[in-house]
Amino acid sequence: MKLIIQIPCFNEQDSLPVTLAELPRSLPGIDLVEWLVIDDGSSDRTVEVARALGVDHIVRFERNRGLAAAFMAGLDASLKAGADIIVNTDADNQYSAASIPALIAPILRGEAQMVVGARPIGQIDHFSPVKKALQRLGSWVVRVTSGTDIADAPSGFRAIGREAALRLNVFNRYTYTLETIIQAGRRGITTQSVPIRVNGDLRPSRLVRSIRAYVTRNMWVILRIFSIYRPLSFFTMVGAVPFGIGFLIGLRWLALFLSGTDRTHIPSLILAAVLLLMGVMIWILGLVADLISVNREMLEDIRTRVRRQELAAARTGEPESGDEEPRPLSSRAA
Repeated sequence: MKLIIQIPCFNEQDSLPVTLAELPRSLPGIDLVEWLVIDDGSSDRTVEVARALGVDHIVRFERNRGLAAAFMAGLDASLKAGADIIVNTDADNQYSAASIPALIAPILRGEAQMVVGARPIGQIDHFSPVKKALQRLGSWVVRVTSGTDIADAPSGFRAIGREAALRLNVFNRYTYTLETIIQAGRRGITTQSVPIRVNGDLRPSRLVRSIRAYVTRNMWVILRIFSIYRPLSFFTMVGAVPFGIGFLIGLRWLALFLSGTDRTHIPSLILAAVLLLMGVMIWILGLVADLISVNREMLEDIRTRVRRQELAAARTGEPESGDEEPRPLSSRAA
Protein backbone atom coordinates (compact mmCIF):
# COMPACT_ATOMS: atom_id res chain seq x y z
CA MET A 1 0.00 0.00 0.00
CA LYS A 2 1.56 3.27 -1.17
CA LEU A 3 0.51 6.71 0.03
CA ILE A 4 1.61 9.98 -1.57
CA ILE A 5 1.13 13.31 0.20
CA GLN A 6 0.73 16.07 -2.38
CA ILE A 7 1.25 19.77 -1.67
CA PRO A 8 0.25 22.47 -4.19
CA CYS A 9 2.70 25.38 -3.85
CA PHE A 10 2.92 28.94 -5.10
CA ASN A 11 5.86 30.90 -3.67
CA GLU A 12 6.04 28.82 -0.51
CA GLN A 13 9.81 28.83 0.19
CA ASP A 14 9.25 30.10 3.74
CA SER A 15 6.30 27.96 4.81
CA LEU A 16 7.19 24.73 2.98
CA PRO A 17 9.99 23.70 5.40
CA VAL A 18 7.56 24.00 8.33
CA THR A 19 4.97 21.88 6.52
CA LEU A 20 7.42 19.18 5.44
CA ALA A 21 8.92 18.94 8.92
CA GLU A 22 5.53 17.77 10.21
CA LEU A 23 4.76 15.22 7.48
CA PRO A 24 5.22 11.52 8.28
CA ARG A 25 7.47 9.10 6.43
CA SER A 26 5.69 6.01 7.78
CA LEU A 27 2.13 5.26 8.80
CA PRO A 28 0.29 2.21 10.21
CA GLY A 29 -1.18 0.12 7.40
CA ILE A 30 0.94 1.88 4.75
CA ASP A 31 4.03 0.25 3.22
CA LEU A 32 5.49 3.38 1.62
CA VAL A 33 4.93 7.11 2.13
CA GLU A 34 6.20 9.62 -0.43
CA TRP A 35 5.90 13.39 -0.84
CA LEU A 36 4.94 15.28 -4.00
CA VAL A 37 5.10 19.05 -4.53
CA ILE A 38 3.23 20.83 -7.32
CA ASP A 39 5.03 24.08 -8.12
CA ASP A 40 2.35 26.37 -9.57
CA GLY A 41 4.70 28.77 -11.39
CA SER A 42 6.55 29.99 -8.29
CA SER A 43 9.02 32.84 -8.72
CA ASP A 44 10.91 32.10 -5.49
CA ARG A 45 13.04 29.11 -4.38
CA THR A 46 10.14 26.74 -3.69
CA VAL A 47 11.50 23.99 -5.95
CA GLU A 48 15.05 24.25 -4.58
CA VAL A 49 13.74 24.09 -1.01
CA ALA A 50 11.58 21.07 -1.86
CA ARG A 51 14.53 19.20 -3.37
CA ALA A 52 16.81 20.07 -0.45
CA LEU A 53 14.25 18.75 2.03
CA GLY A 54 13.90 15.37 0.30
CA VAL A 55 10.62 15.71 -1.60
CA ASP A 56 10.26 12.58 -3.76
CA HIS A 57 8.35 14.02 -6.74
CA ILE A 58 8.05 17.53 -8.15
CA VAL A 59 5.53 18.71 -10.75
CA ARG A 60 6.32 22.11 -12.27
CA PHE A 61 4.19 24.66 -14.13
CA GLU A 62 6.02 27.35 -16.10
CA ARG A 63 3.30 29.86 -15.17
CA ASN A 64 0.71 30.11 -12.45
CA ARG A 65 -2.37 28.08 -13.41
CA GLY A 66 -4.35 28.15 -10.19
CA LEU A 67 -5.07 25.81 -7.32
CA ALA A 68 -7.54 23.59 -9.19
CA ALA A 69 -5.05 22.85 -12.00
CA ALA A 70 -2.30 22.16 -9.45
CA PHE A 71 -4.56 19.76 -7.56
CA MET A 72 -5.45 17.77 -10.68
CA ALA A 73 -1.83 17.68 -11.87
CA GLY A 74 -0.90 16.30 -8.47
CA LEU A 75 -3.51 13.57 -8.73
CA ASP A 76 -2.26 12.54 -12.18
CA ALA A 77 1.37 12.50 -11.06
CA SER A 78 0.54 10.58 -7.89
CA LEU A 79 -1.40 7.95 -9.81
CA LYS A 80 1.44 7.54 -12.29
CA ALA A 81 3.82 7.16 -9.35
CA GLY A 82 1.73 4.20 -8.14
CA ALA A 83 -0.21 5.80 -5.29
CA ASP A 84 -3.02 3.75 -3.75
CA ILE A 85 -4.04 6.66 -1.51
CA ILE A 86 -3.40 10.37 -2.10
CA VAL A 87 -3.48 12.89 0.73
CA ASN A 88 -3.78 16.55 -0.26
CA THR A 89 -2.63 19.21 2.18
CA ASP A 90 -1.72 22.91 2.06
CA ALA A 91 1.79 24.33 2.00
CA ASP A 92 1.00 26.86 4.74
CA ASN A 93 0.82 24.07 7.36
CA GLN A 94 -2.81 24.93 8.16
CA TYR A 95 -3.69 21.27 8.68
CA SER A 96 -2.07 19.15 11.36
CA ALA A 97 -0.13 16.23 9.87
CA ALA A 98 -0.93 14.28 13.04
CA SER A 99 -4.50 13.93 11.68
CA ILE A 100 -3.40 11.99 8.59
CA PRO A 101 -3.92 8.54 10.21
CA ALA A 102 -7.52 9.49 11.05
CA LEU A 103 -7.97 10.89 7.55
CA ILE A 104 -6.93 7.71 5.74
CA ALA A 105 -8.52 5.26 8.20
CA PRO A 106 -11.96 5.06 6.44
CA ILE A 107 -10.21 4.30 3.13
CA LEU A 108 -8.06 1.59 4.69
CA ARG A 109 -11.20 0.04 6.20
CA GLY A 110 -12.97 0.16 2.84
CA GLU A 111 -15.70 2.47 4.15
CA ALA A 112 -15.01 5.44 1.87
CA GLN A 113 -13.25 6.41 -1.34
CA MET A 114 -12.73 10.05 -0.38
CA VAL A 115 -12.40 11.54 3.11
CA VAL A 116 -12.52 15.27 3.88
CA GLY A 117 -11.05 16.67 7.08
CA ALA A 118 -13.48 18.79 9.11
CA ARG A 119 -11.76 21.69 10.83
CA PRO A 120 -13.01 22.98 14.20
CA ILE A 121 -14.26 26.18 12.55
CA GLY A 122 -15.65 27.66 15.75
CA GLN A 123 -12.27 27.34 17.49
CA ILE A 124 -10.07 28.91 14.79
CA ASP A 125 -9.09 32.33 16.14
CA HIS A 126 -7.96 33.95 12.87
CA PHE A 127 -11.35 33.22 11.22
CA SER A 128 -13.68 36.19 11.62
CA PRO A 129 -17.29 35.57 12.73
CA VAL A 130 -18.46 36.43 9.21
CA LYS A 131 -16.06 33.93 7.63
CA LYS A 132 -17.11 31.23 10.08
CA ALA A 133 -20.76 31.81 9.23
CA LEU A 134 -20.00 31.73 5.51
CA GLN A 135 -18.00 28.51 5.88
CA ARG A 136 -20.97 26.83 7.57
CA LEU A 137 -23.42 28.20 5.00
CA GLY A 138 -21.25 27.10 2.08
CA SER A 139 -20.86 23.60 3.54
CA TRP A 140 -24.64 23.34 3.98
CA VAL A 141 -25.24 24.36 0.35
CA VAL A 142 -22.72 21.77 -0.85
CA ARG A 143 -24.35 19.06 1.29
CA VAL A 144 -27.74 19.85 -0.21
CA THR A 145 -26.37 20.01 -3.76
CA SER A 146 -24.19 16.90 -3.58
CA GLY A 147 -26.28 14.68 -1.32
CA THR A 148 -23.21 14.04 0.84
CA ASP A 149 -22.65 14.62 4.56
CA ILE A 150 -19.43 16.65 4.46
CA ALA A 151 -19.15 18.97 7.45
CA ASP A 152 -16.40 21.27 6.08
CA ALA A 153 -16.68 21.49 2.29
CA PRO A 154 -13.96 24.17 1.73
CA SER A 155 -11.37 22.04 3.55
CA GLY A 156 -8.44 21.11 1.32
CA PHE A 157 -7.18 18.43 3.71
CA ARG A 158 -8.50 15.23 2.21
CA ALA A 159 -7.57 11.64 1.39
CA ILE A 160 -8.54 10.13 -1.95
CA GLY A 161 -8.43 6.48 -2.93
CA ARG A 162 -7.01 5.38 -6.27
CA GLU A 163 -10.37 4.64 -7.92
CA ALA A 164 -11.86 7.96 -6.80
CA ALA A 165 -8.81 9.85 -8.06
CA LEU A 166 -9.22 8.24 -11.47
CA ARG A 167 -12.83 9.41 -11.70
CA LEU A 168 -12.48 12.99 -10.49
CA ASN A 169 -12.43 15.91 -12.94
CA VAL A 170 -12.26 19.61 -12.08
CA PHE A 171 -13.71 22.16 -14.51
CA ASN A 172 -13.44 25.21 -12.26
CA ARG A 173 -10.17 27.19 -12.39
CA TYR A 174 -10.55 28.78 -8.95
CA THR A 175 -10.61 25.88 -6.51
CA TYR A 176 -11.26 22.15 -6.44
CA THR A 177 -12.77 21.82 -2.96
CA LEU A 178 -16.48 22.31 -3.64
CA GLU A 179 -16.57 20.78 -7.12
CA THR A 180 -14.91 17.50 -6.14
CA ILE A 181 -17.42 16.95 -3.33
CA ILE A 182 -20.43 17.70 -5.53
CA GLN A 183 -18.97 15.53 -8.27
CA ALA A 184 -18.31 12.69 -5.82
CA GLY A 185 -21.92 12.81 -4.67
CA ARG A 186 -23.24 12.84 -8.22
CA ARG A 187 -20.95 10.01 -9.41
CA GLY A 188 -21.52 7.68 -6.48
CA ILE A 189 -18.06 8.09 -4.92
CA THR A 190 -18.51 7.29 -1.23
CA THR A 191 -17.35 10.13 0.99
CA GLN A 192 -16.86 10.65 4.69
CA SER A 193 -15.97 13.54 6.96
CA VAL A 194 -13.62 13.16 9.93
CA PRO A 195 -12.61 15.77 12.53
CA ILE A 196 -9.06 17.05 12.24
CA ARG A 197 -6.75 19.44 14.06
CA VAL A 198 -5.30 22.64 12.65
CA ASN A 199 -2.12 24.61 13.28
CA GLY A 200 -1.52 28.30 13.78
CA ASP A 201 -1.76 30.75 10.90
CA LEU A 202 1.59 31.18 9.08
CA ARG A 203 0.37 33.66 6.46
CA PRO A 204 -2.88 35.22 5.20
CA SER A 205 -4.97 33.15 2.82
CA ARG A 206 -4.29 33.78 -0.87
CA LEU A 207 -7.68 32.47 -1.96
CA VAL A 208 -9.72 34.69 0.38
CA ARG A 209 -8.62 38.25 -0.40
CA SER A 210 -11.89 39.67 0.95
CA ILE A 211 -15.16 38.32 2.29
CA ARG A 212 -17.05 39.84 -0.62
CA ALA A 213 -14.76 38.24 -3.22
CA TYR A 214 -14.90 34.92 -1.37
CA VAL A 215 -18.72 34.90 -1.30
CA THR A 216 -19.03 35.99 -4.94
CA ARG A 217 -16.57 33.42 -6.27
CA ASN A 218 -17.98 30.51 -4.32
CA MET A 219 -21.55 31.47 -5.22
CA TRP A 220 -20.70 31.32 -8.92
CA VAL A 221 -18.76 28.09 -8.43
CA ILE A 222 -21.77 26.42 -6.77
CA LEU A 223 -24.21 27.72 -9.41
CA ARG A 224 -21.95 26.59 -12.24
CA ILE A 225 -21.40 23.14 -10.77
CA PHE A 226 -25.12 22.76 -10.02
CA SER A 227 -25.95 23.67 -13.63
CA ILE A 228 -23.40 21.12 -14.89
CA TYR A 229 -24.35 18.18 -12.69
CA ARG A 230 -28.07 18.85 -12.17
CA PRO A 231 -29.08 20.85 -15.25
CA LEU A 232 -32.73 19.85 -15.35
CA SER A 233 -33.31 20.80 -11.70
CA PHE A 234 -31.29 24.00 -12.10
CA PHE A 235 -33.10 25.28 -15.20
CA THR A 236 -36.47 24.15 -13.83
CA MET A 237 -35.97 26.37 -10.78
CA VAL A 238 -34.65 29.28 -12.86
CA GLY A 239 -37.50 29.02 -15.36
CA ALA A 240 -40.06 28.83 -12.58
CA VAL A 241 -39.30 32.45 -11.59
CA PRO A 242 -40.43 34.22 -14.80
CA PHE A 243 -43.15 31.63 -15.43
CA GLY A 244 -44.57 32.12 -11.93
CA ILE A 245 -44.51 35.91 -12.18
CA GLY A 246 -46.10 35.77 -15.64
CA PHE A 247 -48.76 33.36 -14.40
CA LEU A 248 -49.70 35.68 -11.52
CA ILE A 249 -49.86 38.69 -13.83
CA GLY A 250 -52.02 36.66 -16.21
CA LEU A 251 -54.38 35.72 -13.38
CA ARG A 252 -54.64 39.38 -12.40
CA TRP A 253 -55.45 40.33 -16.01
CA LEU A 254 -58.06 37.56 -16.24
CA ALA A 255 -59.68 38.65 -12.96
CA LEU A 256 -59.88 42.24 -14.16
CA PHE A 257 -61.25 41.15 -17.53
CA LEU A 258 -63.97 39.00 -15.96
CA SER A 259 -64.91 41.78 -13.55
CA GLY A 260 -65.91 43.93 -16.52
CA THR A 261 -63.31 46.68 -16.16
CA ASP A 262 -63.36 49.47 -18.72
CA ARG A 263 -59.59 49.27 -19.32
CA THR A 264 -58.07 46.55 -21.51
CA HIS A 265 -54.77 46.22 -19.53
CA ILE A 266 -53.05 45.09 -22.74
CA PRO A 267 -49.52 45.91 -21.41
CA SER A 268 -50.09 43.52 -18.49
CA LEU A 269 -51.28 40.83 -20.89
CA ILE A 270 -48.20 41.30 -23.10
CA LEU A 271 -45.86 41.20 -20.08
CA ALA A 272 -47.53 38.02 -18.80
CA ALA A 273 -47.17 36.34 -22.21
CA VAL A 274 -43.50 37.34 -22.47
CA LEU A 275 -42.71 36.01 -18.96
CA LEU A 276 -44.60 32.76 -19.55
CA LEU A 277 -42.79 32.23 -22.84
CA MET A 278 -39.45 33.00 -21.18
CA GLY A 279 -40.10 30.42 -18.47
CA VAL A 280 -41.04 27.74 -21.03
CA MET A 281 -37.92 28.50 -23.10
CA ILE A 282 -35.70 28.13 -20.03
CA TRP A 283 -37.35 24.77 -19.27
CA ILE A 284 -36.68 23.63 -22.85
CA LEU A 285 -33.06 24.74 -22.38
CA GLY A 286 -32.97 22.58 -19.25
CA LEU A 287 -34.15 19.55 -21.22
CA VAL A 288 -31.42 20.13 -23.82
CA ALA A 289 -28.80 20.58 -21.08
CA ASP A 290 -29.97 17.37 -19.43
CA LEU A 291 -29.49 15.48 -22.70
CA ILE A 292 -26.03 17.02 -23.06
CA SER A 293 -25.18 15.93 -19.50
CA VAL A 294 -25.73 12.31 -20.56
CA ASN A 295 -23.05 12.81 -23.21
CA ARG A 296 -20.78 14.42 -20.61
CA GLU A 297 -21.14 11.40 -18.33
CA MET A 298 -20.20 9.10 -21.21
CA LEU A 299 -17.14 11.25 -21.95
CA GLU A 300 -16.14 11.14 -18.28
CA ASP A 301 -16.34 7.34 -18.34
CA ILE A 302 -14.19 7.30 -21.48
CA ARG A 303 -11.68 9.64 -19.84
CA THR A 304 -11.50 7.39 -16.81
CA ARG A 305 -10.77 4.38 -19.03
CA VAL A 306 -8.10 6.34 -20.91
CA ARG A 307 -6.45 7.32 -17.63
CA ARG A 308 -6.44 3.66 -16.55
CA GLN A 309 -4.76 2.73 -19.84
CA GLU A 310 -2.20 5.51 -19.40
CA LEU A 311 -1.34 4.28 -15.92
CA ALA A 312 -1.06 0.70 -17.14
CA ALA A 313 1.23 1.87 -19.96
CA ALA A 314 3.34 3.89 -17.52
CA ARG A 315 3.80 0.85 -15.30
CA THR A 316 4.87 -1.39 -18.18
CA GLY A 317 7.01 1.29 -19.79
CA GLU A 318 5.02 1.32 -23.03
CA PRO A 319 4.60 4.63 -24.89
CA GLU A 320 1.24 6.37 -24.47
CA SER A 321 -0.94 6.68 -27.56
CA GLY A 322 -2.89 9.71 -28.71
CA ASP A 323 -2.13 13.39 -29.17
CA GLU A 324 -3.03 14.73 -25.76
CA GLU A 325 -2.17 18.13 -24.40
CA PRO A 326 1.29 18.09 -22.80
CA ARG A 327 1.17 17.76 -19.03
CA PRO A 328 3.67 18.77 -16.36
CA LEU A 329 6.23 16.06 -15.76
CA SER A 330 6.70 14.39 -12.41
CA SER A 331 10.37 13.89 -11.57
CA ARG A 332 12.21 12.27 -8.72
CA ALA A 333 13.96 14.91 -6.68
CA ALA A 334 17.71 14.61 -6.44
